[in-house]
Amino acid sequence: MLETPSYRSGFAGLIGRPNAGKSTLLNTLVGRKVAIISDKPQTTRNKILGVYTDEQAQIIFLDTPGIHKPRHRLGEYMVQVAQQTLKEVDVVVYVVDAAVEPGAGEEYILNSLKGISTPVILVLNKIDLISEEQLLRVQQFFQSRFEPAGMVALSALQGTNVEQLPPLIIQHLPPGPQYYPPEQITDQPARLIIAELIREKILLLTEEEVPHAVAVVVEDMLERPGGILYVPATIYVERDSQKGILIGKGGRMLKEIGILARQEIEALLGNKIYLDLRVRVKKDWRRQEGALRQLGYEVGRRRPV
Repeated sequence: MLETPSYRSGFAGLIGRPNAGKSTLLNTLVGRKVAIISDKPQTTRNKILGVYTDEQAQIIFLDTPGIHKPRHRLGEYMVQVAQQTLKEVDVVVYVVDAAVEPGAGEEYILNSLKGISTPVILVLNKIDLISEEQLLRVQQFFQSRFEPAGMVALSALQGTNVEQLPPLIIQHLPPGPQYYPPEQITDQPARLIIAELIREKILLLTEEEVPHAVAVVVEDMLERPGGILYVPATIYVERDSQKGILIGKGGRMLKEIGILARQEIEALLGNKIYLDLRVRVKKDWRRQEGALRQLGYEVGRRRPV
């Protein structure tokens, strides 16, 4: 691991309300998609690690689920992941959707921040959607409630002012080594990234209760003759009606999900793949501790050593 007297490294946790744009910001910062994005809230369910490296520092970002009032065990798990991150990082990056009037959800997060000594950098996202007057009102709201260690107004989607964020974070990182090689941008296993890309396409194509009742598990990755990678994956839902919606008439919905996911997975891996999707019912899995563990939802991540 590279270490110089002036080099800095550490962990930055991205927190905020659902749909604040944390995953889009992470992808923009590291220059490639490591977290799935959707206009539906509560898209992120686990801590997704993204690595930003330059000549001065390495920032290890943890993109957390949006903080919200949970309605089932999965929701409780997601909030627990986000709140635990506050205790693990060197810097908290609080991402706000500046295009939405601050309300009870933001007050809840602000109260959560009162008890921590970790520096908090405020990011006012989606400035491409608001006027300067609106931005000023949002700035005044948050500055009247706490004193951030730094603040930047940006558009993660368009990349506006995103380059201003890393220097603000680096100021608060301790001296340390590169935990990851400069070319590595995530520690997520290929299976998890593929599963999340499949889930992203389900979020894109389905409505109402279906997207949030879905979990995806990639069973294997097997190389076949001709260099084709065989990827069997199971999509779990909670009810038979949801299974019917996902499969669609004559299998059309499942086929469309597969086509969109395969295109992005092939671009990511640089490999032709055969994506074998199946849908199974696991009744009320979001409310069952054992089912959550079986599907990979485990609280806790240790720092690399």
